[in-house]
Amino acid sequence: MIEGNGSKGQRRREAILQLLKQQGRITIVEMVERFGCSEATARRDLEQMEGVYPVIRTIGGAMYDGMGTMRELHFAEKEGLSILEKEKIAQTAAKHIVEGDVIGLSGGTTNFLLAKLLKSRKGITVVTNAVNIAMELAGSPIQVVVTGGIMRHNSFELCGPLGEGMIAQLHIGKMFIGIDGISAAGGISSYSEQEAQSAKALIKRSQETYAVFDHTKTNRTSLFSVAAISELKAVITDSPLTGELAEELKRHHVSIHLTD
Repeated sequence: MIEGNGSKGQRRREAILQLLKQQGRITIVEMVERFGCSEATARRDLEQMEGVYPVIRTIGGAMYDGMGTMRELHFAEKEGLSILEKEKIAQTAAKHIVEGDVIGLSGGTTNFLLAKLLKSRKGITVVTNAVNIAMELAGSPIQVVVTGGIMRHNSFELCGPLGEGMIAQLHIGKMFIGIDGISAAGGISSYSEQEAQSAKALIKRSQETYAVFDHTKTNRTSLFSVAAISELKAVITDSPLTGELAEELKRHHVSIHLTD
């Protein structure tokens, strides 16, 4: 529980929030130096703040998310967000992949981590529109099919009519989609119109679609729709889902797989 408004801890967290608003991000080291607290206290403060304020924990600190769903991050910046949670999501997703599968991996840090886990597997084909995922799998026993298109530098995803034309010729068994938001009303969504169109094309050619996301994406709706909840086979995430989103998933018989 967060302490009362008049407590020393709450005053410190309010000061941290003001710094985050001004600077955009803060490190644990900076918090220890500025506020004279221990590293454990600094980490606990950020953990509490994440549940109340528009704050996202990163490796070694946190960043301010006051612009909500309207801001798109570069892959390198996303890579440090909720990294431990994403690794666990990738591990859970990997359990759903078996020898002989043809799987699809859209761009995103969670799918990039999933690709790392698959490098030692055999008998799997990966279809991806993400250049960094294809490169990660290079030299492994995995057969890799890369779609065409123009690369978006924020995500390394190949998008556009060239890629969509190729995707239309493919047959994918299990599609793992990285998302920017998921909500009961909005389904799964993306910051990017181009990425949303590519994701739609991949889902259309897939037998099953798995949305992979950490808790920061829940109950958020980004600008461009990717798919309705009814189009999903399952979701894989790190935190229990509640409220309207959980009810909508249940109504459409979408399986929910939580990390260990």
